[in-house]
Amino acid sequence: MDATWWIDALRSPRGQALLELLANESLATEAELGLITRLRRDYPAELVAAAITQARLRVRARAKFSRADRMLFTQAGLEQASSERMAAAHAARFREYSSVADLCTGIGGDLIALANGRSALGVDLDPVHARLAQINADVNGVGATASVVCADATQLRLDDIQAAFVDPARRSNDRRYRVGMSDPPLSWCTALADRGVAVGIKAAPGLPEDVVPDGWELEFVSERRELKESVLWSPRLTTARRRATLLPEGLTMTDEENVQLAVNAPGRYLLDPDPAVTRAGVVEGVGARLSERGDVWKIDEQIAFLSADFPMDTPFGRTLRIEASMPWNLGKLREALRSLDVGSVDIRKRGSAVDVEEVQKKLKLTGSRPATVALTRAAGKPWMLVCFAP
Repeated sequence: MDATWWIDALRSPRGQALLELLANESLATEAELGLITRLRRDYPAELVAAAITQARLRVRARAKFSRADRMLFTQAGLEQASSERMAAAHAARFREYSSVADLCTGIGGDLIALANGRSALGVDLDPVHARLAQINADVNGVGATASVVCADATQLRLDDIQAAFVDPARRSNDRRYRVGMSDPPLSWCTALADRGVAVGIKAAPGLPEDVVPDGWELEFVSERRELKESVLWSPRLTTARRRATLLPEGLTMTDEENVQLAVNAPGRYLLDPDPAVTRAGVVEGVGARLSERGDVWKIDEQIAFLSADFPMDTPFGRTLRIEASMPWNLGKLREALRSLDVGSVDIRKRGSAVDVEEVQKKLKLTGSRPATVALTRAAGKPWMLVCFAP
C-alpha cells in the first residue's frame, strides 16, 4: 500500500465526514474502544484508525496552529514543526528577500510563514510530508505562493536560491546537539552560506557554541518560559552575536547589551531569568536595564541569578521574594520551610550538585504555602534560598 494512501482517504468525502464526526467526539482512552466499534459499522477499519490518529494530532496541534482542525499531520512532523509564532519570527529575518527555500520543510510549519508575502519553495525527502506541506499551505491561504517538491535537498541544484531556511531532521530524541545526528548534517547546512545563500538553521536548544561558525548569530528561543529551539543565522542575516527571543511577546535581548555586574550576597529579591536569556548568556544585559531603577547584582560570578532590594519586574525573568537565605544544609532547609508554613516547593537548581529528587523525598512538608527553593551558589559557596511570589 502506498505510504500516502491515508491522505487521499481522509480527503475523500467519506474521510472528511468521519473527521468532522470525530471533532465532536471524546477521544479519551476509556471511551475509544466503543467508539471504534461503532465507527467500523459504517467505515473501513483502516480509515477509522487513520481518522482517529489524525483527530488526536489535531487536538495537540491547536497549541501550534490556529487552523489545526483543517490541517493534516504526522506525529513526528507535528513534534518537529515550528509553531505559528516561531515560524513568523523565522520568516521576519527574510523580509528583504522575494523568494526563499524551506529545506526539510516537514509538514510545512515554516513554509506557511515564509510563503506569506513572497514565493517559497518547500523541499522534503519524505513523500508524506511533502504532500502534507502543500496541503497545509493551501489550508492556510498561501498555496498560490508556496510550492513543494519531494527531493533530497542535498542533491538539488541551488544555484538560483538566494535565501534558505533549513530544519534538519534530528536522528536522536536528545535535546542536546550530537555531531552527525542530523540530516542533512550541520556542516552541509552552514556550507550553503559559502555559496552566497542567506541561511537560517533550526537546531536543538542544547546546541553548543563551539559548533557555530565565526560571524554567525546564535539565537535561543523560548515560549512561555520553555526553551524551544536554537537558530543559527548566517552573516547575511545576523544582527548580533548571541540573542535571546521570548515568545509570544517577540521580545529580544542581545549580548551587545551586556555589562559587568557586581557580585554580592543575595538581597531581598531574586530574578530567575528566562531560559533563553540564560542560554544566550545575556543575563547581564537584563541586569543593566533593571539597574536604571536601582542596584542589581549577581549572587555568584558563574551563576545566572540576579538579586536586588526591589521587585525586578521584567518579562525577561521571574521575580521572587527571598524570605530565607543561608548556606546549603538539608536540616536547616527543613526547619526554614516548617517555620515559613511551606506545603509544596518548586526546586530550582543552578550550579548545585544536590540531588533534587532526594531532597524532595526528605522534606516531608505539611504547611499551606507554595514556595520556590533555589539550590545554587553564592560567592562560590553552596547556597539555598526560600522564595515566594512577590
